[in-house]
Amino acid sequence: MAADTSRINWFPGHMATARKEIKKVMGKVHLVIEVLDARIPFSSENPLVSELRRDRPVVQILNKSDLADPYITEQWLAVINSRSGVKAIAHQQHQPKLAQRLLSVVREMVPSKAPKRTVAMIMGIPNVGKSTLVNALSGRTIAKTGNKPAVTQHQQRIQVGKDLALLDTPGFLWHKLTPRECGYRLAVTGAISDRVVDAEDIAYFAARFLMDRHSDRLGSHYGLDEVPDREDLLLEAIGRRRGLLRKGGVVDVERAAKILLTDLRAGRLGPLSFESPGD
Repeated sequence: MAADTSRINWFPGHMATARKEIKKVMGKVHLVIEVLDARIPFSSENPLVSELRRDRPVVQILNKSDLADPYITEQWLAVINSRSGVKAIAHQQHQPKLAQRLLSVVREMVPSKAPKRTVAMIMGIPNVGKSTLVNALSGRTIAKTGNKPAVTQHQQRIQVGKDLALLDTPGFLWHKLTPRECGYRLAVTGAISDRVVDAEDIAYFAARFLMDRHSDRLGSHYGLDEVPDREDLLLEAIGRRRGLLRKGGVVDVERAAKILLTDLRAGRLGPLSFESPGD
């Protein structure tokens, strides 16, 4: 059963406001730090960031790289680092010394004629781990964190050492998510609020990807002797193995869908990349 890829979109009011506020203060910014999801570097790269930053240098942090396939992450780093004015680094959750690594890259990229204190704007899509990174960089809890999108809703300024001031911005998406598969990859990884998508629909997309590329992991993780070749049958099999039965022995497919998505997002099926430069 194929997912209807035309349905995924999410652009609440605070995202439009964030875009306007970013545009107002961009003139004071020397460098942009864009946080990407290492599992979906293409889908999580916001085209509006390029539009807003113009010719300013950008550091792209491939965050949550511990959840991504390390081989594919290396491919992405090579591709991104070949671009002019762009530097990419991979970062694992809870990895120490991010501030030192980032400051070193910033010094390389910001012209020496710039003021002593560099002003960098940190941007990214919702739920990409931006607030956690801000706290790691500052060495204290400043930004609210949470495993759901739209936690940060206002700009704030954070000092990182003596040389770097960070402008933290709310996560925002763009109006039309294209190619269409991007919307599903964003939803699978949690960048789009679960309140506005159908769990079964998103789980079908995830199931198809896993059946095509990682059926062995499905069998091992859920204890399936044979992995079904249809998305709906896979969710039923997961539901039966987990005892998610309604009256009459009918599988609660919605709960099974949520379990599959939760397991994927938490990395319980192993490190996965949902797209590679060759796709």
